[in-house]
Amino acid sequence: MQNPKLSKDEVARAALRILDEMGLPDLTMRRLAADLNVRPSALYWYFPNKQTLLADLADRIVTQGRPAELVTGWDEQLRLVALALRDSLLAYRDSAEIVSSSLALGLGENPAHSTLRDALDSSPFDAEMTQRAAATMLHFILGHVSLEQQRIQYDSLGALSGEPVMLRMESCAGAFRFGVDTIISGLKQHSLAHPTATPGE
Repeated sequence: MQNPKLSKDEVARAALRILDEMGLPDLTMRRLAADLNVRPSALYWYFPNKQTLLADLADRIVTQGRPAELVTGWDEQLRLVALALRDSLLAYRDSAEIVSSSLALGLGENPAHSTLRDALDSSPFDAEMTQRAAATMLHFILGHVSLEQQRIQYDSLGALSGEPVMLRMESCAGAFRFGVDTIISGLKQHSLAHPTATPGE
């Protein structure tokens, strides 16, 4: 039965705290229940399994840093949203892995993709191209942040020395911005080359 002293939001916030302090491997339903001082079975009223819990966490992580400001032009809006998503992901350990797995399994509401898609509202692209453009940017964001978070983890363990090749020439933030700008430049070129064509033509 539902614990009247516990809410779904409290369970999720406790899970985020464990995630940030200990990492994904240590975020178990048993540890979460102990942290909340309840039996593990009490958690299943709110989340039927760990993957649905992680999907909820994924949605919470990527929505916490949505940009409040509006800028002129779909390209600037897309850039702003991409930078905000990176900041949101870097706020929690192993977040890119959690969001990626939830995306692959089709769980959660996928607000990251929706936010990127909304940023393209004023773009010249049709619905299908907008979907593809948002997905491409999201895949880049998750891949880049995943690399950053792995690097942070290895550094904390003293497992590596030197810089990885992909990040050798500039900071992670600079490399990320370069990737975002490159994708946006490609989208602009596509809109010029195919002003009325549908994707695949």
